[in-house]
Amino acid sequence: MTDTAVMPEVDTSGRAPAVVELQAVARVFPTEPPVHALRGVDLTVHAGDHLAIVGASGSGKSTLLNVLGLLDRPTSGAYLLDGIDTAGLTDKARAAVRGRRIGFVFQSFHLLSHRSVEENVMLAELYRGESRSGRFDRSVAALERVGLGHRIGFLPTRLSGGERQRVAIARAIVGRPSLLLCDEPTGNLDSENTTSVLALFDQLRDSGLTIVVITHDHEVAQHARRVVRMVDGRLHEVERIEVER
Repeated sequence: MTDTAVMPEVDTSGRAPAVVELQAVARVFPTEPPVHALRGVDLTVHAGDHLAIVGASGSGKSTLLNVLGLLDRPTSGAYLLDGIDTAGLTDKARAAVRGRRIGFVFQSFHLLSHRSVEENVMLAELYRGESRSGRFDRSVAALERVGLGHRIGFLPTRLSGGERQRVAIARAIVGRPSLLLCDEPTGNLDSENTTSVLALFDQLRDSGLTIVVITHDHEVAQHARRVVRMVDGRLHEVERIEVER
């Protein structure tokens, strides 16, 4: 696997810098009665962390994902991404920060079946307005990084489920984001492909990428180095896993 990522620098305390900082974040939906989806959430995720967020349906996981992905604004509290206070950003500025600093991976692969794998990856740069120059080479490099260099030119319909999810991950990381947000990334995969994708997450984390995964899958959660649980809109630290991989 080709990997040119640089491990994050550490601060004077010996910790990697914070990529995500949520400070007393609340999200209230103005229904009748109001729905308090997030209640005073505090969360810090450092560069190179691999965090799993678990919880029952309706616990606030999806709302938290939308806030972290700059798809929704908190009702109150602060969200700093790479030290950028996102609260005062315009919608256009938020979209620009999201496009350059956040990669998304979903349960459904969202690949265009009539486009080759490299064209699917290149679409991410097209949406961000990246220069056309070097776009193909960057797409191939991202595919090689996820172990799919031998699938250049293939259509997604010729790939296994695990390979299609790897294409989706390549698309998410081609812009070299600070944060990879994953929503049930193994939900459509069998156990063998789940193991393969989790091993890929290990490699990406070891290269310095920060990964946050929302999951119902116990295996996926336990694979992360850190687990938090959402309960009625509140975040609870579950455990820190210190297993060498």
